[in-house]
Amino acid sequence: MFVILVYDVGEKRVNKILKKCRQYLTWVQNSVFEGEISEGNLKKLKMELNRMIKPNEDSVIIYTFQNTKYSNRQVMGINKNYLDIIV
Repeated sequence: MFVILVYDVGEKRVNKILKKCRQYLTWVQNSVFEGEISEGNLKKLKMELNRMIKPNEDSVIIYTFQNTKYSNRQVMGINKNYLDIIV
């Protein structure tokens, strides 16, 4: 499946969350990741992030797509990803 993950976490946890997300997904923007991931790895990522965040202070949002057939990705300005991934 294809996912887009965005997060807004406390400053002390940003680097830990960033490193964890980079293990599974492609960084495309500050606090934004995307990529293909198996259901098992997504479940593992969610469990790991859940242990890292403070639920009363932080937010992680994950959008899941079964495929990218009807989607389009456009970048305006700087492309921080440097990969041609079509969403």
